[in-house]
Amino acid sequence: MSHFFPKATYAEDQPLATTILTTHVLYRGFQLGAAVGPLSRAALSLKNKQPLTSVTLLRAAGTGGVVGTGLLTVALIGRMWGREEIEWKDRSWRLLNHRGQVAVDDWSQVGGLLGGAFGVARLNALGWRGVVGAAGVGSLVGVVGCMGYGFVRGEEADL
Repeated sequence: MSHFFPKATYAEDQPLATTILTTHVLYRGFQLGAAVGPLSRAALSLKNKQPLTSVTLLRAAGTGGVVGTGLLTVALIGRMWGREEIEWKDRSWRLLNHRGQVAVDDWSQVGGLLGGAFGVARLNALGWRGVVGAAGVGSLVGVVGCMGYGFVRGEEADL
């Protein structure tokens, strides 16, 4: 995400602060939903003794991604309501200048694009929820890849 927005030298000069923070929070909500959706669907399938397929899990990830985005929209409004502009700028500036956060964003965006491309290629079988879910799962795989890459390189977690 940091490559798409201008970065200021000082936090108080950060342009597009509201957009940056909102984009970050909504993307994390999407990822959270894409992780929780399949887990809840798997638990429900086990409880009801229903078969569990990859298509079902991807659709659950898509639904979860949409729900997670909506929930974190409400959370962001609740958290930042009435805050001063400098608080938005400071939080946005810290996101754009945190090396670990930039790495996670880069890897998760690539994973999300690849997952979304896979979903579009299988659109007839997956439907829109499956495409969205494939993008969400790809994004999560990108985060895991980033952490694994850092571990293999021997870098301490800078998250």
